[in-house]
Amino acid sequence: MGSSGGSSEHFLRQLSSSDGGGGAPRQLLQQEWECGGGSRRGSRRWSRKKARARGHRRGGGFCRAEEAAAAGRKRVMVVVDQSSGAKHAMMWALTHVANKGDFLTLLHVLPPQSGGGGGGGADASALANSLGALCKACKPEVEVEALVIQGPKLSTVLSQVKKLEASVLVLSQRKPSPFCCFMRSSSEAFEEECISRAECLTLAVRRQSKGVGGYLISTRWQKNFWLLA
Repeated sequence: MGSSGGSSEHFLRQLSSSDGGGGAPRQLLQQEWECGGGSRRGSRRWSRKKARARGHRRGGGFCRAEEAAAAGRKRVMVVVDQSSGAKHAMMWALTHVANKGDFLTLLHVLPPQSGGGGGGGADASALANSLGALCKACKPEVEVEALVIQGPKLSTVLSQVKKLEASVLVLSQRKPSPFCCFMRSSSEAFEEECISRAECLTLAVRRQSKGVGGYLISTRWQKNFWLLA
């Protein structure tokens, strides 16, 4: 387990190399919600540019990987849900990984059994809108987009990482249950599969208790690295 100080600074420098300074207008110029045919999915973007992104959208997703790469910007993808841990991981990614001009993609995956009714989809849309607006308000120089997709969670996350060419994937790390000493929980299995199989740097993040402070970070190479930040 790591600790704070110089090793923490080195760990953060490994995550991002672009300049995070500067500012940008706070006005949200583009707020659009789309629903594609076939499987239930939607997307919404909070962008500083008005209509440029329209020519880059296909099938409810945003295909701007080539443009981002040419501009030296990265895409940070965060898997979100209704839990407080997911919100903490999202805010950590926003403040520690995403820099000016980067893309922050919030991915909310609905289980296949959610059905075709409007309840689960409406709740997911409201959650995505709320989290996306929060990120944009906190750090307007980052371009924020939210995706809501229905399907198997692991395969959906892995396919979206590949499709959007994400540079960093951030997950919320659940606290291990004391009753699961001899077998992994489903959330632990999901985190470990994403870390080992995603085609980008993957970080599982868990906020420590108030008395301890900082975050526990797990990657493919380090387990529960303690980052005081």
